[in-house]
Amino acid sequence: MTSQHDQNRQDLQHSQSAAQGQAGQQGAGRPGGRGFAGMDRERQREIASQGGRAAHASGNAHQFTSEEARAAGSKRHANAAARAAANRGQGGGSDSSLS
Repeated sequence: MTSQHDQNRQDLQHSQSAAQGQAGQQGAGRPGGRGFAGMDRERQREIASQGGRAAHASGNAHQFTSEEARAAGSKRHANAAARAAANRGQGGGSDSSLS
């Protein structure tokens, strides 16, 4: 005959193992299964979209002017050209970092 304490312990172990089994099924195929990275892509997009809207509404989101965008683009192209020249000098024929 089992005591009430033993019965409670068995019930607790059973519920814990059932919860672990369900969590394993939900996160199947995904690394981690917890937090933002464990969510499906659509849910991540929803949360990120809400954050973007909130940042714009509060005035904290940065919006590039055309001059800033032009400067950033020219820096990127200058850096890519420098990397390509350095790779050619080192004997690296192809440059996959330009994409």
